[in-house]
Amino acid sequence: MTNTSEALAANMNLSVFSKATELKSRLWFTLLALIVYRLGTYIPIPGIDPVALGELFRQHGGGILGMFDMFSGGALKRMTIFALSVMPYITASIIVQLLSAILPQFEALKKEGESGRAKLNQYSRYLTVAFAFVQSWALAIGLQNMMGGGAVIIPGGFFIASTVATLTGGTVFLMWLGEQITARGIGNGTSLIIYAGIVANLPHALAQTLEQGRTGALSPWFILLIGVLVFAVLAICVACERAQRRILVQYPKRQVGNKMYGGDASHLPLKINTSGVIPPIFASSLLLFPLTLASFTNLQQKGGWAADLVASLGHGKPLFMILYAALIIFFAFFYTAVVFNPVETADNLKKYGGFVPGVRPGKSTADYFDYVLTRLTVLGAGYLVLVCLLPEFLMNKGAIPFYLGGTSLLIVVSVTIDTISRIQSHLIAHQYEGLLKKSKLRNK
Repeated sequence: MTNTSEALAANMNLSVFSKATELKSRLWFTLLALIVYRLGTYIPIPGIDPVALGELFRQHGGGILGMFDMFSGGALKRMTIFALSVMPYITASIIVQLLSAILPQFEALKKEGESGRAKLNQYSRYLTVAFAFVQSWALAIGLQNMMGGGAVIIPGGFFIASTVATLTGGTVFLMWLGEQITARGIGNGTSLIIYAGIVANLPHALAQTLEQGRTGALSPWFILLIGVLVFAVLAICVACERAQRRILVQYPKRQVGNKMYGGDASHLPLKINTSGVIPPIFASSLLLFPLTLASFTNLQQKGGWAADLVASLGHGKPLFMILYAALIIFFAFFYTAVVFNPVETADNLKKYGGFVPGVRPGKSTADYFDYVLTRLTVLGAGYLVLVCLLPEFLMNKGAIPFYLGGTSLLIVVSVTIDTISRIQSHLIAHQYEGLLKKSKLRNK
C-alpha cells in the first residue's frame, strides 16, 4: 500500500507545476544564473593571442588540460575569466572533508551542527582563494613560457598580475554564484555549473562526429555504435546511481505518561556508488598529470625509458587502463570510508534507541554496516571501472574527435537525478500545502 507522499507524486502533472510559483521562481533564478556563467566563459582575459592559444591547446590538449577544459565548458581553451571554473572550490571542499575525518579539531566542528558546518564552509572558501591564486599564477607563468611566449602578446609582470587577479576573481565569483543557486535555486549550485559546462560542449562534439562521418573519417556504423553505447552506458549509470540497499531499522515503543511513542520502522539507505564521481576524477588527474608534464617539457622527443613510460600512459594504452582501473578501485574504497563511518552510524542509532533486527546494537551493528558496505563498494567500484574504461577504449580504437569520459557521464547522470528529485520534492511540498489549506477551509 502506497503512502501519502507516493500518492501525491503519482498525481503530479503540468497543472500542479503551473501552480507552484515558488518552484518556478527558483527554476528561473537557476536558469539566469547559468546563463551568466555561460556568458562569462566567452569573456577573454587581456593580453592573449587566440590563434597561438588555439595551437597550444591543439598540441597539449590531450592531457589534464583537456579534462579541465571539459569541466570548465571550454573556458580554459578560450582562456576566459572563468578558465579555472569551480575546480579550486571542489578541491578545497574535498580537502576540508578529508580533514574532518582525520583531524580531531575538524571532526569536532563537523559534529557541532549548523554552526560547525558554517565554519568548515568558511575554511573551504579561504582554501579556494589560495588554490585559485596558485593555479592562476602557474597558468600565467606557463602561458609565458610555452611556445616561446607566443600565446602572450606582451609578457611581463603586469600580464601575470592581471591574469592572477582576473582568474582568481572569476573563481570566487563562480563560488558565490554556486552558493546562490543552492540557496535560491534548484539543486547543488557547484554541480550545476560543472553540468552546464559539460552539456554546453555536447552540440559541438556531436557536430564534429557527424562531420567526420560525412567526410568518411568515421564509419556510419561506428557512429551508430557510439550512439547505442552512450545510451546503454547512460542507462547503466541511472540504474546504478539510483540503486541502494535499504537496511531495516526498528525503534522500540516507549511510554511517556499515558501515551505510547515509537515502535516505528524506517530504512537506512546505502548506495552502491557511495563515493560518487570522486574516484574517476582523482584517478584521471593522477594519470594525466605525467602526460601533460611530458608534453610541456618535450620529453617524448628526447627519447629514453621515461619517454617510453609516458607513451604507455596514453589514452587507451594497456598500462593506462590497468592503472586507471586500480586507482578507481582504490579511491572508491578510500572515499567511501571517509564519507560513511559505520561506528558513528551505529552509535547514533544506539543513542536514539534504534536497532537492526537480528543484530546486537553497538559494535555488532557497526560490523554489520561495514560488511554490507564493503560488498556494495565492490559492486560500485566495478561499475565505475566499466563506465570509465569503455569510453577510453572507444577513443583509442575509433579516434573519436572529442573527449568522451566516464567522469562526464557520471556527473551528467548524478546531477540530473538530483535536480529532478529536488523538483519532485518541491512539487510534493506544494501539494501538501494545498491539502492543508483545504482542510483548514473545511474546518471553518
